Amino acid sequence: MLASVLLKTLRDQARQLLAWALSLVLIVAMYAAVWPSVQSQPSISGFIEQMPEAFRSLFATSSADMSTPTGYIQVELLSFMGPIAVLIYAVSAGAGAIGGEEDRHTMDLLLSNPVGRGRVVVDKFLAMVAGTFVLAAVMGVSLVLEGSLVDLVLPADMVAAAMLHLALLGVVFGSLALALSAGTGRTGISRGVPAVLAVLAYIVNALAPLVEVFDRIQKVSPFFQYIAHDPLRNGTAWDSVLVSAATIAVLVALAVAGFRRRDVAG
Repeated sequence: MLASVLLKTLRDQARQLLAWALSLVLIVAMYAAVWPSVQSQPSISGFIEQMPEAFRSLFATSSADMSTPTGYIQVELLSFMGPIAVLIYAVSAGAGAIGGEEDRHTMDLLLSNPVGRGRVVVDKFLAMVAGTFVLAAVMGVSLVLEGSLVDLVLPADMVAAAMLHLALLGVVFGSLALALSAGTGRTGISRGVPAVLAVLAYIVNALAPLVEVFDRIQKVSPFFQYIAHDPLRNGTAWDSVLVSAATIAVLVALAVAGFRRRDVAG
């Protein structure tokens, strides 16, 4: 008998999570190693300013100064690579939470234990949340520790705020993947739809200053809640945290309802 679906899921994903964590440590180390060269080239900030405005909006934070540690990390890590890594993990974990069990034909075994379907979904969700927050924490700790070795000094409290917003971004899309997985049992759709929506949300938030239609809907983009308030510079934006938490709660409720109503394969 399974003592806990949550513990089983955490145990099953432990190796994968370790690989992701080590990868993030290496990614941060790469950016830290490059920092001394960037710091000695103040012309890089001027180069970014010379980019076409649309390109700059997509791939750089408009207010970031690459000659400072905060601006460098905003542009190089938090605007693109960091979100990609966290989103890939969270969406994969959410999509595989229910659909993966059915693909492996282990769902019948799981449900044969005295555990309700709602409990299964919630435990799978909590495992995805735990993994996502662990990865964000690893990234944050790596930034502070590895950065201190090369004069890439970042305030620990601001890094923590940025990692909180990054983790919530991942959990929003991971919860969407979980809802689709619970409602359809199809891992392909559960990965593909959140991936497409994440790209669209990123574009809407990035190009909102340039495109009137995007400007009208920018605040519904999870990327707006993640980065618009510049948490690495200004700290936690609690209104954005609440919006993200409410979105996650709705998606988890939909996941529970969808799984309870569906015939399960495997």
